[in-house]
Amino acid sequence: MLTHPTVDKLQQLRCAGMANALAEQLDSSEVGALSFEERLGLLVDREITERHSRQLTNRLRRARLKHDACIEDVDFRHRRGLDKPLLLSLADGRWVRDHLNVLICGPTGVGKSWIACALAHSACRHGHSALYLRSSRLFSSLALARADGRYPKLLDSLAKTQVLVLDDWGLSPLSAEHRHDLLEVLEDRHGVRSTIVTSQLPVEKWHDVIGDPTFADAILDRLVHNAYRLELKGDSMRKRRRPSARRDPSEP
Repeated sequence: MLTHPTVDKLQQLRCAGMANALAEQLDSSEVGALSFEERLGLLVDREITERHSRQLTNRLRRARLKHDACIEDVDFRHRRGLDKPLLLSLADGRWVRDHLNVLICGPTGVGKSWIACALAHSACRHGHSALYLRSSRLFSSLALARADGRYPKLLDSLAKTQVLVLDDWGLSPLSAEHRHDLLEVLEDRHGVRSTIVTSQLPVEKWHDVIGDPTFADAILDRLVHNAYRLELKGDSMRKRRRPSARRDPSEP
């Protein structure tokens, strides 16, 4: 059998990993020492690896994470009250499979957004879809979608996202429209999807930010009671930054 046509056919079948691996085998002087089953196994392994890599790249592209963050790079040396055992336990992705939430609270500059993106990145590595949004951007997107008729479609898209990151929650009181929109989003996700929320305010003050007691009770019931909490403290990590110094990966 001609070898180059075989490589071409693998490319036509969209088996680029196998095609590349076969081309490498043909250029290797050691390939003769391998059995047919061993060579085939290497081709299949390469195809699986490359497909997983492409899928991860696509998930991360669609997630639009603010930071290129991963759990392995989190700085546990800085004194900010970060619960290391809890964060490392979240890295296995079980909280996503169990449809639980993660709430990250603390003052500005302690790495809330970075940690949220690291958890979303970890979820993508475990095969889950993710999306990062600042809370203000979520509300403006929903308002625009309501105006041009895309509101149901956008809600459906958000409901299908397995991990939704809402960053900078609670910077200002919610309007009546914002309360309604947030409840719609969380109602669709409750018990079937996971949400990460970061906020400078402690959870105890979220009720006041939402405003209307009835909406506040409904929103917090769907967000807080099935959530892990990471409560950070301390000085801003940005204060350690110097013009000539390399930026610490866990800074927001």
